[in-house]
Amino acid sequence: MSDSHEYVPPKVWTWSKENGGHFANINRPISGPTHEKALPVGRHPLQLYSLATPNGVKITVMLEELLALGHRGAEYDAWLIRIRDGEQFGSGFVEANPNSKIPALVDRSGDAPIRVFESGAILLYLAEKFGALLPTNASARAECLSWLFWQMGSAPYLGGGFGHFYAYAPTKMEYPIDRFTMEVKRQLDVLDKRLADNAYVAGNEYTIADIAIWPWYGGLVKGWLYESAEFLSVQDYKHVRRWADAIGERPAVQRGRMVNRVSGEASSQLHERHDAADFETHTQDKLAAQE
Repeated sequence: MSDSHEYVPPKVWTWSKENGGHFANINRPISGPTHEKALPVGRHPLQLYSLATPNGVKITVMLEELLALGHRGAEYDAWLIRIRDGEQFGSGFVEANPNSKIPALVDRSGDAPIRVFESGAILLYLAEKFGALLPTNASARAECLSWLFWQMGSAPYLGGGFGHFYAYAPTKMEYPIDRFTMEVKRQLDVLDKRLADNAYVAGNEYTIADIAIWPWYGGLVKGWLYESAEFLSVQDYKHVRRWADAIGERPAVQRGRMVNRVSGEASSQLHERHDAADFETHTQDKLAAQE
């Protein structure tokens, strides 16, 4: 083992920011707002407050896919929430999501605003609202929702477990890295075997299950997450890679991945999205050229 000494838990745990690692400045053991700040509201029916993490990308891809299908009611404003600056703890955001995690959606198309939080819940809400990307056949619907919730249940292992200890923890520890790597590779194997005989996760139809899973597991095999592709031997999961490539070629997916992005090439960053034309006129490279 790589640990130099064994940790002995105290009888009563107390919080120390010194133990927070990469996200010490925003992690805390209590909920609620840290400051007063109202959320901005744009002109479209749907107001999204997010960041282009895998969970955030799910929703912007979903909205772009709905627009590509001709659902004009899916027009949206996407507002950037900088989580490393603690913007998710503003009073307005906490009102939209008491768990203070992105993404949060507010639907203002009806008589009263409807808040929706948790990325899986948002995907399901939008699919049902627009009657799209969710099978209506009982068997196919059950398969789709099973894979959707498979992803929601697996994310803590992939992001909070593997991602944290492999990429973000202040020290490298063999036991947690081995433990979560084993589980992530098992999940990749589950997905690879499913995709060996199916074009998409729920069968032969592209659904919200694919939209949920792709930013996480597609990101792994494409090398976007945690710079861990070599470590995880992603070349072994050829069916996941085929699926990830096919979804990544969809124009709506490419647009959705740009929204609320603050890293990577400036041409791929659209910090906020308020109109379809913003992809051509308001990416960070275009804005920098106007200064």
